Amino acid sequence: MKNNIRTLRKSRNLRQEDLAEILGVTRQTVIAIENNKYDPTLELAMKISEYFEVTVNDIFQLR
Repeated sequence: MKNNIRTLRKSRNLRQEDLAEILGVTRQTVIAIENNKYDPTLELAMKISEYFEVTVNDIFQLR
């Protein structure tokens, strides 16, 4: 699944560490999601969408 989390994160001038802390995950998790190596759980996907104030569909796209 592709995503645009890196773009959203950078638009708010956040480091990967900052986003990880906000979401309650590790920096490695954020890196893996941004590199399309890990698909987040539904709960985490919803946390991400709530933080960035966009829908889950706006963030994640099927390849």
